[in-house]
Amino acid sequence: MVRPKLSTACKLLARAQLPLDTVSLASGLIGKILVRETTEGIVSGRIVETEAYPVGDPAGHAYRGMTARNRSLFLSPGYAYVYMVYGKSYMLNVASEIAGVGAGVLIRALEPLEGIPLMERSRGTQNLYQLARGPGRLALALQIDHRLDGIDLCRNGPLWLACDDHQRAEIGRSVRIGISRGAELLLRFYVRGSRFVSGPSALNR
Repeated sequence: MVRPKLSTACKLLARAQLPLDTVSLASGLIGKILVRETTEGIVSGRIVETEAYPVGDPAGHAYRGMTARNRSLFLSPGYAYVYMVYGKSYMLNVASEIAGVGAGVLIRALEPLEGIPLMERSRGTQNLYQLARGPGRLALALQIDHRLDGIDLCRNGPLWLACDDHQRAEIGRSVRIGISRGAELLLRFYVRGSRFVSGPSALNR
């Protein structure tokens, strides 16, 4: 099978480029590219919003230890942890600590780059700013589901992380969205001024 090619000039993000710290990774992933290869073509977007769920975080899925559901969070940095919430929406996280230590970064929003018609079809909308604004919409736009749980995002395949020479924008920091425990922690990172970022405007200044 011939792999499709990206029209955007970027390269695979190596695991050695990932900081071994959840909060640093959450900030460092801003501006990187998430690439999804499907049978219909490539879909990609630039990461504009993340949330960190570090070691010992009561809001994190790894807080009570490893289970069958969250075991991907305990893999090496750069592996995908995909889970469903509310019985309908998938979420994509990137494992962030050394193997055996559970923590991760939630990818909350993308600025679409390639495969926009495929995103529109998956999402059922042509509103560019809403295609991947929020983690559930993002997963739907990129056709991310439980089959991608545990995949290595630092290796070429159906889902991977990339980097290019894009100049990093100004990064803002705020409390996280939609949680009750650890809600006061400033562990959400986003591109200031981006219309692709999710959440209330009061958090995106």
